[in-house]
Amino acid sequence: MTQRVSPRAFAVLMLGNLALAFGPWMVRLSDVGPSAAGFWRLALALPFLAVLAKAMGQPAHWPGRASALIIAVAAFFFAADLAAWHAGIHLTKLGNATLFGNVASFAFAAWGLWLARRWPTWLQAAALGLALAGAALLMAGSAELSARYLHGDLLTLLAGLLYAGYLIAVERVRGSMQPLPVLILSSAFGAAMLLPFAAAMGETIWPTDWTPLLLLAIGSQVVGQGCLVYALGQVPPLVVGLALLTQPAVSAIIGWLFYNEVMTSLDFLGAFAIGAALVLVRLQGDGSGPKSDPA
Repeated sequence: MTQRVSPRAFAVLMLGNLALAFGPWMVRLSDVGPSAAGFWRLALALPFLAVLAKAMGQPAHWPGRASALIIAVAAFFFAADLAAWHAGIHLTKLGNATLFGNVASFAFAAWGLWLARRWPTWLQAAALGLALAGAALLMAGSAELSARYLHGDLLTLLAGLLYAGYLIAVERVRGSMQPLPVLILSSAFGAAMLLPFAAAMGETIWPTDWTPLLLLAIGSQVVGQGCLVYALGQVPPLVVGLALLTQPAVSAIIGWLFYNEVMTSLDFLGAFAIGAALVLVRLQGDGSGPKSDPA
């Protein structure tokens, strides 16, 4: 938890979060059910991931029973996260959906501190405090709490807790596997779980407009999750958790620009606090270098 994060790994992490922040917008624009949107996000990403894996010398392979089981558990958490989150996106504001959907940021950061068996340094504690304050300001501003959005807020909060389980499982297997095989297998397992669930729920599965789903697959799964899974092998959980909080700020801006969802001075102040938290957590470290990574 005191290691210094390499600039490349940190940049990849931030790029992934930026790409993921556009996901709720694409879900809203799609004309299929929420679980079906999750299925297409994973299924349409697979050919792109396979080509990318081959080009980078990371072809998908069967990793053995133990690793496959961990990936299957990760896929279950991720599939359940997508089903709950995509349903909630249609029932609440983009800022709410992304903020509650990223409650995993604090859960994952706390898990990282517990795993390290140590209290946070003063810089880490300050970063966590700033991030918490920033999230609270976003909640008080664009992430409006009201009975109108309660159902959607609860669904996205559940999704955030499930997402924490996904991150923990992926972080465990990234110690022995390269990022793209992990992402390909978890995407394939997750798609296989979501399709029958969407059919059982009576959702519209076949789209009339493929554009939002293609953008969702490429942006959120190939770029977003690809960068995140890579970062999980390079960056400590505390930094990953805080970086996830950049997504609500970006989604709030998207909601402000395209859906007339009011963005107040509290939102801008919250986004600034989260940015300051990331600066602080980048300052921590003892110069020991980044984690080893099979990539």
